[in-house]
Amino acid sequence: MVPPGVHFVHYSVKRKDGAASETGPRTGIFLHLEQKEIRLLHWNPQDELMVPAPEEEAEKLREQLTSLDPFLGPYPYESLRCWVSLSSHINKEVIGRLQPVCGNIYAFPEVLPTENMTHTEDRAKHNLPKYDSGCQSYKEGMSRLPLMKQKAGTEIRFSQLPAKLYPENATPAEVTKHSMDLSYALGCLLETNYPGQPLEVLAELQFSFVCFLLGNVYEGFEQWKGLLNLLCRSETFALQQPDLYSEVISILYHQLAQVPTDFFIDIVSQDNFLTSTLQVLFSFLCSPSADKSVRKKAMRFRAHLTKKFQWDFEEEPLDCAPIVVQLPEGWDNTA
Repeated sequence: MVPPGVHFVHYSVKRKDGAASETGPRTGIFLHLEQKEIRLLHWNPQDELMVPAPEEEAEKLREQLTSLDPFLGPYPYESLRCWVSLSSHINKEVIGRLQPVCGNIYAFPEVLPTENMTHTEDRAKHNLPKYDSGCQSYKEGMSRLPLMKQKAGTEIRFSQLPAKLYPENATPAEVTKHSMDLSYALGCLLETNYPGQPLEVLAELQFSFVCFLLGNVYEGFEQWKGLLNLLCRSETFALQQPDLYSEVISILYHQLAQVPTDFFIDIVSQDNFLTSTLQVLFSFLCSPSADKSVRKKAMRFRAHLTKKFQWDFEEEPLDCAPIVVQLPEGWDNTA
């Protein structure tokens, strides 16, 4: 029997003519199961997808449950605790809000050209050379490629991260302030997507991580990085929301335990994103101004990461170095 609640089912198609271990890109489905519910899926060989069966067919199957016993497999209860820790904030509403309209999570979704450009006059309109003309440079070769967009309905509906970190008409001092403490940008994200429910952003943090870890969706990793960057660099907001940041620590503890060790090597080589971001988080969560219980929890988490991954959080962060701040457009420094 499958425990009720949220589950993520993923599969890959085995290639007929390829090697025994060769499979296609991964496709995943988020499911929310009620107690004693039967969810029946059919395999569509043409589209290579699992598709929901009609409800009446599922109910008819309920009358034949005992005859299915020889074909059932055991549920991996040994991984249940791990899964619950990775999805504790994800519920039915979160799935409905974030998953693609089509219902499938694609590692490599289908992309389509923004314009067909099947005729010579179409290419001429965009100043593109004929298909049979020689390519003179890499830049020219790239310019010949059609502009592509993801097929409508397959996009994961992640929150749009703020493009600007400071308010309109901000002074240079305010630009600097909001570029170092991202509380304003985080507040804009929450007000736009989760008004009055700041804890809901944690569900998206978990959803994006699951899409990346289990669904092999790189976009999920980028969204996770973006959300984590906002949360870890919002000192003012963090000191006002101790309960939320206590949960942030718990979520990160379980997430970082699941990522393969060699993956951290890649992260560290990319401008040291994870260690430098967590270093900023610890700089204020471990300070005397933080909530006592959160400070204690953050210090334990920092010690755990130092011991497990040999990360150094004592070195001065790169954020403390002088930075060049871009002034708002139209700012007059002579005024």
